[in-house]
Amino acid sequence: MATDTVLVLASPAEPQLALLRQLPRETDVAVGNSVDAFRSASRNATIILNWSGSGALLREAFQMCPNLQWVHTRAAGLDSVLFRELIESPVSLTNGTGVFSPSLAEFVLAAILYFAKDFRRMIRNQYAGVWEAFDVLPVSGSTVGIIGYGDIGRAVAKGTRAMGMRVLAIKRHSPPLCKSDDPLVDQIYSPDRRIEMLSRCDYVVVSAPLTSETRSMIGKPEFAAMKSTAVIINVGRGPIIDEAAMINALFEGRIKGAALDVFDQEPLPDRHPFYKLENVLLSPHCADHTPDWLDQAMQFFLTQFERFRKGEPLENLVNKKLGY
Repeated sequence: MATDTVLVLASPAEPQLALLRQLPRETDVAVGNSVDAFRSASRNATIILNWSGSGALLREAFQMCPNLQWVHTRAAGLDSVLFRELIESPVSLTNGTGVFSPSLAEFVLAAILYFAKDFRRMIRNQYAGVWEAFDVLPVSGSTVGIIGYGDIGRAVAKGTRAMGMRVLAIKRHSPPLCKSDDPLVDQIYSPDRRIEMLSRCDYVVVSAPLTSETRSMIGKPEFAAMKSTAVIINVGRGPIIDEAAMINALFEGRIKGAALDVFDQEPLPDRHPFYKLENVLLSPHCADHTPDWLDQAMQFFLTQFERFRKGEPLENLVNKKLGY
């Protein structure tokens, strides 16, 4: 069987790289976080694993590899790794979709309960030594709308359905409005019907990839359509939501709150309004960081490698022109 050469874009000190010892003995592996690390191996490279490299490093490495067949990126999001040469090439691209979906869905459930049961008030009263009974909201019977019904969206639907919630969803390739044949979803909407869906939702979950079509998809008109009691939860990408429009809606009380794991700029700059808004639950892009999340990501690559080596179809094959 032919030898494969894998370029791994990562710091050599990252502990998960030890799992690469499970690759077949005849596999050549070159690891580094600069193009200098790959100069001798790039000519024979058939695979690039973008473990933690930047988009710029991936592009440079890609251009050094005339025999490349497959690029795998650890993350699910692709907005920082797609570039013209890769899109236009015959090289296969796969990502980490599905590896992190369960923990992201759990964050969504936690955020829903956080606002429904007013955990912030409980914690504030506890610290202040205040005994103050108050009413909380039921989750069962409320409506969640999912923007981007892919793997994360389906995990969210599974969890929210289990809590007795009505589930609506937006899918890119869908008729304008149709009853879903998915047992987890009550109604499917096309993206151009999102205003209609948003007006019905108590909770809005953004789990779409960032593409030219989804950038600023949720802006001033969408916030105007939401209930004043609605909560928006973003586990997709920050720029899908018009940040300025969201801050205004939160500051003016036009929506109840927001739970955010992703942002336009990361880390958030000092004195950013999100740090001070009482109706924001802020997670520093770590909602999927379970103790073994990186091990799971590497194990997924190793499984993918076996499929590649045997000539079997790869999982999570990306449509590079669509961006997901």
